[in-house]
Amino acid sequence: MRKVRSSLWAVLLAPGVASLFAVALFTPNWHEATALRSFVMSLVYAYSIGVPVGFALPVVVRRAGRSPARLALAIAAVMLPLIGIGCLAAGAILAAAGLIHAGQFWPVYAFTVRTAAILGMLISAVVYFFELLAAQLQETRLRLQERELEQERERKLALEARLASLESRIHPHFLFNTLNSISALIPVDAERAEEMLGRLAALLRSSLDSTRKPLISLATELGLVKNYLDIEKARFGARLRFRFAAPPETVELMVPPLAVQCLVENAVKHGIATEVNGGEIEVAARLEAAGLRIEVRDSGPGFDLAGVIPGHGLENLVARLETLFGSEARLEVARRDGWCVVAMLVPATRAEAVAS
Repeated sequence: MRKVRSSLWAVLLAPGVASLFAVALFTPNWHEATALRSFVMSLVYAYSIGVPVGFALPVVVRRAGRSPARLALAIAAVMLPLIGIGCLAAGAILAAAGLIHAGQFWPVYAFTVRTAAILGMLISAVVYFFELLAAQLQETRLRLQERELEQERERKLALEARLASLESRIHPHFLFNTLNSISALIPVDAERAEEMLGRLAALLRSSLDSTRKPLISLATELGLVKNYLDIEKARFGARLRFRFAAPPETVELMVPPLAVQCLVENAVKHGIATEVNGGEIEVAARLEAAGLRIEVRDSGPGFDLAGVIPGHGLENLVARLETLFGSEARLEVARRDGWCVVAMLVPATRAEAVAS
């Protein structure tokens, strides 16, 4: 295709080149020919030289590689013979047409070869420098692409390392809270404490499977939360009441593992454990224009997110959301209708998007 395009350009540009040749080649003999005759002769030379060069030059450039010296030698080695052959063919055509007398053939040939060689080498120099600049531009573009890919890999590795560090801090925190609940039950109800240990083992197995991925479905996350609340229910009894409200269109969306779990732990700590009569916890999810909104409400006195102790589960969760989603995710705390509401907003991501 490139050879065809180059040949077409040679065909289209030949009349213009012929006009220049008419002046450059035949000015010394202008008294012997009319302007039309000079133009026709120049056109024959232009086509005889330009079309073969148009076919050959792209092949030469492609096969010569990117070595400047090799490229220059290859262009010269092809151009000079083609100019000689083209001038010979043009002379034969013009002689057959009666535009050149037999005695003029070789003098005209010698003159046209010298002139065409000079012009051809000028054109070759232009092509050479164009190809050289194109090669340098392509090399620079490839280097930039490689650098961007490397920087992207470094950013991804840094984010993954930061996320893994944050998750490693979450797991002991969650385990410590649950073991505290079990140890509090052992003196008063050993059978219930044993039941809680069994549930904890099942919960740890499922949570470890889930946290091997950066995102899991909301349905899986709510299953972990349900297991956790069942363990806490054994500790608090009637003091802990909970319910879930997650429409079907939300449960297949993806959330960070143990994210809702962290919010529920916080609700148990501030809304249930500190109250004599306990309280209620509601986990609700809904789809909004901005993404997936998950609210954990409790009937306790509430708290201020700005006052969270460094290293606390909520602070880790905020850092995880920032690492995974940047400014597209956030955590909000509000007091509404007698409830403490902690809301987490994340992009509405589906499993197939994560897999790709």
